[in-house]
Amino acid sequence: MGYFRYVALGDSQTEGLLDGDDTTGIHGFADRLAWRLNALQPGLQYANLAVRGRRISDVLERQLPMARTMNPDLITSCIGMNDVTRPVRSFDRALADMRRVHAELAATGATVVTTTFPDIARILPVGRVLSGRLRRINEVIRTDSKHFGFRLVDLSAATSMLDPATWAIDRVHGSPHGHQLFADAAAEALDLPDSDHSWAEVEGELVLPRLRERMYSQLMWAQNMLMPWVWRHTLGSSRGTGLEPKRPVMAPLDVRPALSEAE
Repeated sequence: MGYFRYVALGDSQTEGLLDGDDTTGIHGFADRLAWRLNALQPGLQYANLAVRGRRISDVLERQLPMARTMNPDLITSCIGMNDVTRPVRSFDRALADMRRVHAELAATGATVVTTTFPDIARILPVGRVLSGRLRRINEVIRTDSKHFGFRLVDLSAATSMLDPATWAIDRVHGSPHGHQLFADAAAEALDLPDSDHSWAEVEGELVLPRLRERMYSQLMWAQNMLMPWVWRHTLGSSRGTGLEPKRPVMAPLDVRPALSEAE
């Protein structure tokens, strides 16, 4: 089955943060998946409504209403990590919003691809604090995916998600290599030609970061993620304040830039 109208929903991961930059252009797994789809079925129309810093409620209240007007036949939804990592008053409310997002996605009639989140505690020590929330949100995603017949990418079960090469220096966003793995995972979920499960595996022996490296990663996370968030929270803003989606309307793909996993 070919796809002709693809909408990507989510936050910085779907926007493509750290796979390129704001000067040269950011790409991410959704762009990479779109290029693959277009190679199989030229003429793909593609919109990416994701914006860094967005939460589940933002998808529910802003992105989904926009997506519905576009009549997509394919939607990817990767949202929830900002709800997991931020000290929100009621995580139960975020999970309830997630269930509403899933119900509204199902009502569009489009093929929906969604994903669980990997256990970042194996890479980032502070992730242990978040393990309980990760388990809860992953359970909602799995249950709803089964109920609504979504295509599920189970990142939480993939050995490749434990490979430091999958992640950028902040250990939260995917590296270019990681975004290619995410795109390959979505391709497998969609049963695209030449897709397989190799994205979930690590070539050779998996070498987890040593304690010193993990502590350095945590320091970088605190410096680049936590402290800026505290400052923005104090000012009453978020990382995506004032930003608009990079592809807010359905449009044909531009010529694909020359990318490699290492770029």
